[in-house]
Amino acid sequence: MTKHARDDADAATGEGETADAASLPGKLEQVIATQVRRYRTSHGLSSAELAARTGLSKAMISRIETATTSCSLTTLQRLADGLKIPVTALFRGADTDRDATFTKSGEGSLTVRSGTQHGHEYRVLGTLKGRTDALEPTLVTLTNASDVFPLFQHPGTEFIYMLAGKMVYGHGSYEYAMEAGDSLLLDGEGPHGPLELLDLPIRFLAISAK
Repeated sequence: MTKHARDDADAATGEGETADAASLPGKLEQVIATQVRRYRTSHGLSSAELAARTGLSKAMISRIETATTSCSLTTLQRLADGLKIPVTALFRGADTDRDATFTKSGEGSLTVRSGTQHGHEYRVLGTLKGRTDALEPTLVTLTNASDVFPLFQHPGTEFIYMLAGKMVYGHGSYEYAMEAGDSLLLDGEGPHGPLELLDLPIRFLAISAK
């Protein structure tokens, strides 16, 4: 058996797999096929050139790119080396069932909190269902000066990034004069919130994490 024939046989059956199992490629084979083809073409390589780089046959490269065979770990490593990418890059897109939230500008769910009726708007930009450790990004807009400055306390941490305006923000016994471009990372257990609104309107992004 020639070297290419041995490689092709290994790639077709996988490590410890039967030929019958490999004859029914699934989602993972489709992902690998897409990634190999994408990286090969982005590198300007022909199938023959990739075959020469990896020690596989041109026919095997074709079968991999059409998802008609399963690859052994050795074959995956050869492909990665030939394409000069990490092996993990060949699996990108395999795990697609992950929760995500996309929010267009000006959208997002409004939440009513202390001070809302005084021109304080809190717009939640996204949540992940069933995740107790998920970040909670909120766009806060303060449009009216008032004597109502809600203070918050919660487990975890919070990151605040100023987008517009100026304010004095309190955390515990400390005060911070903040303007556009300033940021503050704080322990959520300490009472925190705006103390003085200096230049309206004020907009800042508040990201809390438990």
